[in-house]
Amino acid sequence: MSIMTQDEAKTILDKVVALSTADQCTARLGGSIEGNIRFALNNVSTSGVVSDTGLVVEVAFGKRVGTATINEFSDAALARVVKRAEDLAKLAPENPEFMPAVDKQTYRPSNTFVEATAAITPGQRAEIARASIEPCKAQNLIAAGFLTDNQSFAAFANSNGNFGYQRATDMDYTCTVRTEDGQGSGWVGRSLQDVSDFNAASDVNIAMRKAAASVEAQALEPGKYTVILEPAAAAGLISFMGGFFGARQADEGRSFLSKAGGGNKIGEQVYDPRVNLYADPWDPDVPVLPWDGDGLPRERMALVENGRIANLNYSRFWAQKQGKTAMGQPGNLIMGGGTKSTSDLVRETERGILVTRTWYIRMVDPQTVLLTGLTRDGTFYIENGQLKYPLKNFRFNESPVIMLNNIDELGRPVRVGDGLPMMIPPMRLRDFTFTSLSDAV
Repeated sequence: MSIMTQDEAKTILDKVVALSTADQCTARLGGSIEGNIRFALNNVSTSGVVSDTGLVVEVAFGKRVGTATINEFSDAALARVVKRAEDLAKLAPENPEFMPAVDKQTYRPSNTFVEATAAITPGQRAEIARASIEPCKAQNLIAAGFLTDNQSFAAFANSNGNFGYQRATDMDYTCTVRTEDGQGSGWVGRSLQDVSDFNAASDVNIAMRKAAASVEAQALEPGKYTVILEPAAAAGLISFMGGFFGARQADEGRSFLSKAGGGNKIGEQVYDPRVNLYADPWDPDVPVLPWDGDGLPRERMALVENGRIANLNYSRFWAQKQGKTAMGQPGNLIMGGGTKSTSDLVRETERGILVTRTWYIRMVDPQTVLLTGLTRDGTFYIENGQLKYPLKNFRFNESPVIMLNNIDELGRPVRVGDGLPMMIPPMRLRDFTFTSLSDAV
């Protein structure tokens, strides 16, 4: 029963709402079937399927809120979970930022479901592992990777008559390829909605070439360099910045978008004029559910237009407090770019550093979004448009805000998976700050 039909979900949700005696009740149902296969040392190590369905009931008496969960759906179980939520609400202190359940809404469906991904079989997962492992074996390389595919549904209803239901699919694949002596490493990752668009044999060749080419890496003095960040490398930094587009953070002085004298930087030039960031639940490459966690409809929202801050996201509470209109919290992040590939950017670079991947990223200063992290799995020196030699990995200290003011050129955006679904271009940047060397491969 992990994937319920709309009618099945609505029947349960309507029962829950009808059982509640609270001032308001919101019930949320979610279920998923997730398949996976993991391989290491050129052998499959684990595979399986995990399925689950859960119900969350939230009730309120005045401003006192109680929440309870359950994964059993008999009438008696539904009555128990509603009572538990109500008992907790009666014991809870009042929430000073309480907001009532949303009124009935209209949602425009987004294209989040692909049948081919929902129908993937254990045999298909095994074939993806085989297509990743065998080419590596043939060249005395060692592959380790992980594939997950997921189909899910989300449904909710509340005592104001609001209801939503939608299904979704996605898949994520990563593969790290090492040389037998462990001195060379390459990596590739893919995040897709439709498994039909995935070709493991083609993608693993990228990681294989980088692994073989990254042996005997040379040390380069840390400093400021022109870099080309591949989309996955750039996403590691930009995803941190994406969490700062809340109006409340900016208005309260807790964000790089806060003004020194109070307020926020809406309308101000913060980035290079080529930077455009927006969210769109109906984007064909990274569609997401057309509502947020509160049940507010999502809309296409421009965050940055030509380097200027266009909008910030107002929560329902903060919108009410500031006299603004609340919109559904964005579910994805899309960055505009050009038409060139990473290879095109490399060919047009006189001198610089190619970064395949960034990892172990940590926040240093929220006010400037200064981050520290490491490069890995293929870092190369570029000279006259060619990858001249492999480099030892670096630690970097860099802010994506500063980074996006030092743009030389942006390439063609691709889908990347880093928690938040994103479309990010490869980018050539000036004066990227490397602070020290790392012996990690």
